[in-house]
Amino acid sequence: MSEPRFAPRPGTGSRPGWPHPADTAAELRAAGCVFAEEEAGLLTEAAATPQELAAMVARRAGGLPLEHVVGWAGFAGLRIEVGPGVFVPRRRTEFLLARAAALLRPGAVVLDLCCGSGAVGAALAAAAPGVELHAADLDPAAVRYARRNLAAARGQVHQGDLFAALPPTLRGRVDILTANVPYVPTGDIPLLPAEARDHEAPLALDGGADGLDLLRRVARDAATWLAPGGTLLSEASRAQVPAALRALRAGGLTAATAHDPDLEATVLLATRPHPGPAPHRSPRERP
Repeated sequence: MSEPRFAPRPGTGSRPGWPHPADTAAELRAAGCVFAEEEAGLLTEAAATPQELAAMVARRAGGLPLEHVVGWAGFAGLRIEVGPGVFVPRRRTEFLLARAAALLRPGAVVLDLCCGSGAVGAALAAAAPGVELHAADLDPAAVRYARRNLAAARGQVHQGDLFAALPPTLRGRVDILTANVPYVPTGDIPLLPAEARDHEAPLALDGGADGLDLLRRVARDAATWLAPGGTLLSEASRAQVPAALRALRAGGLTAATAHDPDLEATVLLATRPHPGPAPHRSPRERP
């Protein structure tokens, strides 16, 4: 894994007839797995038989993301179901989640655009039960997993291209709009870790020539869907911030950024302003 996305689970020891966890870890380490001990414990926990464990270890050693092998990803204390081809939620996105959760109010309307597995929406619903939750993605595989992950929160998952996927009744009502759009420049895709490059959908990674194609499209229409005072949150690289802020402000939003150096995460926050007061008219003036 390119980053540790699972919390260690202590107490996973050897079982009669099973490989010792140290042997499993050694096999994974030889295949280049940086967090071999942690992964060995998770694979052993997930397997029903020694034979299934051997098959899972082989798949992991062959380069399949650990999350796709065990069928879930850890995110904000939740287990998010994922599968082949589906974008695996990154730990750095927990910074975006925290900033969005801080803005939540009871009964808020939440939209997770480009939702992938639905991890952000699921975590926001867990943080504030009772929100009206919607999510959307273009990828049919992502939509299938998002529907599973958001079922407990009664989230409505829509399939389609950005805002075109949404019901018109959401227009002008969204309080929190998370849009973790793809932002990797096309030319940088070959530089990504093999787990992402080879096993996640290009649709979930490729942000166009400078990585901001999708963000510009979201920024252009976000004010139409946000409620007054509603906020759009998205990720970007630090190098993309100046251009990203220009795009958000051109869409009529007030925009700022926040950065977490520990997670190496940069979040864009863009708010639809409240309408100003009506101009004062003297008694003699007519509309």
